[in-house]
Amino acid sequence: MAGQHYYLLAALPALGELGVAPPLTREEFSRAVAEANGPAEVVRALLLSDDLMQREAILTGEIEPDNLDLAVLTPAQARGEAPLPAKIAPEENDDQAEAPRAGRDAAWAAYFAHADAVARQTRSTFLRAWVGYEVALRNSLAVERAKTLGLEPGEYVTAPHLADLDVDVSEVLADWSAAEDPLAALRVLDQARWEWLRQREAWFSFVDGELAVYAARLMLLHRWRRLGTERKK
Repeated sequence: MAGQHYYLLAALPALGELGVAPPLTREEFSRAVAEANGPAEVVRALLLSDDLMQREAILTGEIEPDNLDLAVLTPAQARGEAPLPAKIAPEENDDQAEAPRAGRDAAWAAYFAHADAVARQTRSTFLRAWVGYEVALRNSLAVERAKTLGLEPGEYVTAPHLADLDVDVSEVLADWSAAEDPLAALRVLDQARWEWLRQREAWFSFVDGELAVYAARLMLLHRWRRLGTERKK
């Protein structure tokens, strides 16, 4: 089984730098991992986060529904026309019905709980670290935004118990705050994610971890391809 993983790693194209064209689709990569008996569940858990970001962008009107590029969710789920998969479906309450943001936060909390559960079940060191980093980064941004708007920061954090408390994103936040425009600010965040992944890629001697890092980096490349497509319209 490990031999199949090594053959897959050897056959995968280089990813280049953030912003270059992705060399393969997320679906192609996910399928190749499954066929090689690789960490398919870990890869799908990672790719699901990008699907949820697209769903959020559609529901807030940031992208058009016909620009969907999904790996796990169905188009109907991404458009909010069908329920999310049970494993990431948050429990609805009156607050969520009245405040769309609360519903989105609940969906992300359910997602991160799911990803953490997958990490524990599969013993994926990388996925657990990725969840901790993502939650820490997202919550730091939420707190910064809330302070700027004079809001209560504690009401805007998601799944704080899953955050890696050792993550220091102070420099990232400073660069994000100084960005010239929203796209530049997003670039700061994703470049930080890219560098974090690059560092973890070098640490792994187990192929499952390397494949998971590849999935996360591929996901970022596809995100920036979509952003480039949107800007040309």
